[in-house]
Amino acid sequence: MKNPTDIKYKSDLNGNPISDCFFCADPTAIEYEGRLYVYGTNDHQQYEKTEKNTYEKIKSFQIFSTDDMVNWRYEGIINTEAIAPWIYASWAPSICKRVEDDGLTHFYLYFSNSGAGVGVLTSTNPVGPWKSPLKKSLIDNNTEGLTNCPAPFDPGVCIDDNGVGWLTFGGGQTDSEVMPGTMRIVRLGKDMISLDSDFVTIKAPYSFEASELNFINGTYVYTFNTNWVERNEWFLNTPKPTHCSMCYMTSKTPLDSDSWVYHDDYFKNPGLFGMEYSNNHTHYEKFNGKWYLFYHAMILQKEFGSEGGFRSICVNELDIDEKNVEIKPCEGNRIGVSAIKHHDPKMKSTFSEIFNSRELQFEKNLDSGVMVVSGKTDGAWLQIKNVDFDSELKEIEALVMGKGKINFRMDSLEGPVLAILENEETGWVTQKVKLLDFESGTHNLYIEFFGDIRGDSYIFN
Repeated sequence: MKNPTDIKYKSDLNGNPISDCFFCADPTAIEYEGRLYVYGTNDHQQYEKTEKNTYEKIKSFQIFSTDDMVNWRYEGIINTEAIAPWIYASWAPSICKRVEDDGLTHFYLYFSNSGAGVGVLTSTNPVGPWKSPLKKSLIDNNTEGLTNCPAPFDPGVCIDDNGVGWLTFGGGQTDSEVMPGTMRIVRLGKDMISLDSDFVTIKAPYSFEASELNFINGTYVYTFNTNWVERNEWFLNTPKPTHCSMCYMTSKTPLDSDSWVYHDDYFKNPGLFGMEYSNNHTHYEKFNGKWYLFYHAMILQKEFGSEGGFRSICVNELDIDEKNVEIKPCEGNRIGVSAIKHHDPKMKSTFSEIFNSRELQFEKNLDSGVMVVSGKTDGAWLQIKNVDFDSELKEIEALVMGKGKINFRMDSLEGPVLAILENEETGWVTQKVKLLDFESGTHNLYIEFFGDIRGDSYIFN
């Protein structure tokens, strides 16, 4: 295999995948204090150990966040194995939040304990620390009342307008390929870590896995991934779903199994969009007034020298008619989405906030909690898009450590030098460097690393 950081996949025109540093899949997302946090299955953990993505080595989640939809901050991992040592593996997270009686926002992250069940982690911060409140699965095949669900995994969670939590899950093969009958919904208890209803079957045609749940305009919206079998039977007045596509159903009374109405497949397999065919898993989230569809595709693995089935998270805009609760068909592509605002250099940024990069490595600063960036080789770099340079800016202030230098350039790697920051200190130190002459306006910022220097955060003053 190639060195996983010795690549340049993305260009100025390609926003997908959101990270070119790590493989990550099965996305979920939540907004908090003006940032959108995206969580996914840490395929990179499997990639570092095996040539094939057989999933069993994956026991952590990756976290990324953004406030502009193009520059993504790497927030690090959730080490599920350390937090919940009872797991077999951890895949396919689904997250929700709610302000509780203590006045704090609590985050509830449900996940697949391999294919054997659903676990839950909790935190009062979107990046942790996390804990395992039950110290066991919330749902598995030993849960009272759960039958005919061979793989009770791939959870999807939402909280409705009454503050009530709901959880969907399920999968596996049964005697019927057309109507496997393995998908379930259950009402969560007030504590969000217990169950408060019987399990109810969602009659999802050709269902396979990848449950997700949203609440839109008083309606519960369930999504699922279809199987790969031929569509020899069909009984609805809608087009047959394509193979391994994402479909949706709606209900206003979710515990009435017959109330769920099938609509259509809204996101076909990435292979039909010029990417590699793979399994399929989506999440849609509204942020800053727009709906976005997060999904995974194997568009990066060949750049890593692999064909082992390693996935990357992508995002495209999604058109949802909220009044009628209709999801319009969406296509995946490598372009991704446009920025919703310019990057403000007068706001503190971490070096781990990235649009595009090459040959970077990351470690956590235990004091600041930030993922620190350094180069694997001299000339390693990162790019930030759409930086709004004010003519009044005079200097860069950065928290760094280690012997080396960081070049700040405008527009390209060969573009004008804004500043050169040099450091000799072995401990963390704040360095200030005056800016050279520059042209004000919106530009891309390139940051190059030389030597053993590490960067935590920086700000333009």
